[in-house]
Amino acid sequence: MEFNSSPEQTIGIEVEYGIVSRETGQLAAVSLDVLSEAGGRFPGAEHPKAKHELFQPSLEVITGICQNPDAAVRDLAETLSDIVPLLNERGLGLTSTGTHPFAEWDQLPITPNERYERMVSQLQWPAQRLLIHGVHVHVGALSADKAIITTNVAAMYLPILLALSASSPYWLSRDTGLASSRTKIFEGMPRTGIPPQIPDWAEYQALLDALIRSQTIETVREIWWDVRPHPNFGTVEFRMCDGIPTLNEVAAIGAFAQCIAVYVNEETDAGREIDLLSDWVLRENKWRASRWGLDAELIVDSQFNTQPLREKLSELVERFTPIAQRLGCLDELQYALTVAQTGASYQRQRAIVDNGGSLIDVVAATVAESDRSFAEYGVVGAAENVAT
Repeated sequence: MEFNSSPEQTIGIEVEYGIVSRETGQLAAVSLDVLSEAGGRFPGAEHPKAKHELFQPSLEVITGICQNPDAAVRDLAETLSDIVPLLNERGLGLTSTGTHPFAEWDQLPITPNERYERMVSQLQWPAQRLLIHGVHVHVGALSADKAIITTNVAAMYLPILLALSASSPYWLSRDTGLASSRTKIFEGMPRTGIPPQIPDWAEYQALLDALIRSQTIETVREIWWDVRPHPNFGTVEFRMCDGIPTLNEVAAIGAFAQCIAVYVNEETDAGREIDLLSDWVLRENKWRASRWGLDAELIVDSQFNTQPLREKLSELVERFTPIAQRLGCLDELQYALTVAQTGASYQRQRAIVDNGGSLIDVVAATVAESDRSFAEYGVVGAAENVAT
C-alpha cells in the first residue's frame, strides 16, 4: 500500500454531533432529512463536509486541509452554518459529547448504508451499541516511516488528549464513575485501543497484508486504533477523543495533536530518538485517563515514576510553545491549560447533577455550550439560540 505523503504538516478535523430536541433533550433521528436538504445545492446533492454517521440522530462535520487549528475550526463553522438553521426550524440543536446521558441505543435507527449494515451484521452487539460521538484530528505526515514514528509517540500523549476531551460520564441514565465511558464502549470493538508499536512502514504493510490475507479486514478503514496512519490522506489520525461541546476545546485538541506531530518530525530530523513507554504502561495510562480524567496520575518513565496529569500537561505546553508559535496556534494550545483549570466537559456535566439538576438539564447545558461557541465563530443561526 502506498502512503500519500503530505507536503506539509497541515491539519484536518472531524467532529461527530448528536441531534437533540431542545425541549426534551432526546436524540432526534432526522439526519437523513437534514443532510439531504443541506446537500441540495451541491453536486450530487451531497454536502461535501457534512456526513452521515452510524445512527440517524448523528452527523459528522469535517474540514478540508487547513494550516492550523483556528483555520480548521472556522472551516467547521462554515459547514455548521449550513446545518444549524435547518435544525432551528425543527426545534433541534447539536451537542458533541462522548455519549448521550440517557439515550437507549437499541431504540434508535441505524442509517441505511451498505458499509454500516455490513459492519453491524458482522460485529453484532459491539457495533449495535455505538451510539457515541468523538473528535478525530488528522495531521499531515511527510513520509510513511514518519507516520509510523508519530503514531508510536502519540500513543504516549493519548491520555492527555483523552482527559481534556472527556465528556461521557453518563451512559444509559447512569453515572458510570468514568470520565470517558465512550472509551470503554468503543473498546468492545475489534482492532481498537492502543496501537502496537511498529518499527517502520514495511512492518506496517506486513501487518496489513496479514490482516487482509486472514480475512480479518477488507480495508485499512477497519483498523480503529486510537491513533493510526491514514495512507490515503497521508496523515496520522488522532482518534482517541470524546466528542467536545465547544469549538474552543476542539481547537485546543487540534493544536496539541499538530504540535505532537511537528515535534516528532523535528526530533527525527535532528537524529534524536524519543524513548517510548512500554505497552502495558500505555494501556494503564489510558485507563487512568478514562477513569479519572484530569485528576489521573500517569506513569511517566521506565522507572515507573508517576506524575499528575495536569502537571504533565503544563510541561508539554511549555515544550510545544515554540512549535505552536510557528504554527500560529499558541492561543489554542494554551487553552488546554484553561480547560484543565476550569474543568473538562465530564466535570461540568457532573457539577450540574451535583447541584440538583437532571440528565435532561445536562443535555440542555451541553447544547447551550455549543450554541454559544457556534455564535462566537459566526455560525449562522447560532446567535438566536443563545438569545433564547
